[in-house]
Amino acid sequence: MTAFVQEAEHDPERGERPGPDEEAPGQTGLPGGETAAEPLWRSATVRDALLLWVGTRAGMLLVALYGVLIVSGQNHAPLLERWKFWDVDLFRKIAQFGYDGDPNLEPDPGLPAFFPGLPLALRLVHLVVDDWTLAGLIISFVAGAVAVVALARLADLEGPAGAGRWAVLALLLCPPAVFLFAGYSEALFLAFALPAWLAARRRAWPLACALAAGASCVRITGLFLAVALIVEFVVSRIRRDGWAGWWRGAWLALPFAPILAYAAYQYSRTGDWLAWNNAQLTGWGRKPVWPWEAFRTTWDSTGGDEGFGPMFRLEIAAAIVGVLLLVWLLVTRRWAEFVYVGLQLGALVTSTFYMSIPRSALLWWPLWVLIGRAGARQRSVIIVYAAVIGPLMVPMLMSFLNSSWTG
Repeated sequence: MTAFVQEAEHDPERGERPGPDEEAPGQTGLPGGETAAEPLWRSATVRDALLLWVGTRAGMLLVALYGVLIVSGQNHAPLLERWKFWDVDLFRKIAQFGYDGDPNLEPDPGLPAFFPGLPLALRLVHLVVDDWTLAGLIISFVAGAVAVVALARLADLEGPAGAGRWAVLALLLCPPAVFLFAGYSEALFLAFALPAWLAARRRAWPLACALAAGASCVRITGLFLAVALIVEFVVSRIRRDGWAGWWRGAWLALPFAPILAYAAYQYSRTGDWLAWNNAQLTGWGRKPVWPWEAFRTTWDSTGGDEGFGPMFRLEIAAAIVGVLLLVWLLVTRRWAEFVYVGLQLGALVTSTFYMSIPRSALLWWPLWVLIGRAGARQRSVIIVYAAVIGPLMVPMLMSFLNSSWTG
């Protein structure tokens, strides 16, 4: 793990630094004045990231308690019960019964859409935590702590100094950050994906690919991460060393292995190699369509009632943010990040209707790094962001706790 505590000279072409195998002699400084020998837990960047994580989670818990005790309306379910809705319960079913679901109920055709990483983690934690919902909350809390530390260090690596804390704050104040608290897969995915990308930026390819393989166990987004790592590897070879060290590219096959293994498993029980993908149609009625058709269907749904209208408007807003982010990544020639975000957004906006784009935005770390860098250069950016965007988290949180369709 020494790749996470080493730093080297700045690459003027892309704002990045070489990995340990490319380090300039005698160069040991880290962003924020840290030294290479300084333990990770003594890093100011790490302390700030963890403080923001714990502080915002405590604040979210206080808002949840207030909502349950005072403004819960007719829903008087206990606080813990309010965190078991939607995908949380689906992950629980897989962890408890497997992909056939509860044997006392009709099989759920949508379950294969969920990769096994989080259900396996749930089964492990459930060995010591009896309540499935609480087990999911614990996993998200621990995984989220790992993720924000990696995000902070990644943003500080990009620079300027201080970008890390603002990148973390931007992520944690965005409205769909409620899903980093709940027992969803986003926090666990980021706990693998962000350290993987940080390792890749430092050219520690075996570590990067091993961590990316963990991410591939959690979400299909790991496939997009795997492709982006290939692009990052190729670009780094071209920009720096030609094809010196090309043999390290063999590690790039590793993140694809869990995806192939899961496809093979589903084939053994369903006879369908793409069961995880076809479950989107059988479970949610989603299939590939032209992007204008998906937009029209989503736009026509913005006038719906029972909370669906506002959520579809949020889906469109998140898609617009994604497009603007892609433009920025393209203009700045950040090819690997462009591929990572572009493949995700492309899959989401060519589905029958927009669904889960705000949640997917949690995984677009180039967005949070961009905001963090802007906030480090101009403090007013993060102040305006916190003042305008932060309060929107409250209605999103209350919507989730009241079992309304959210994200």
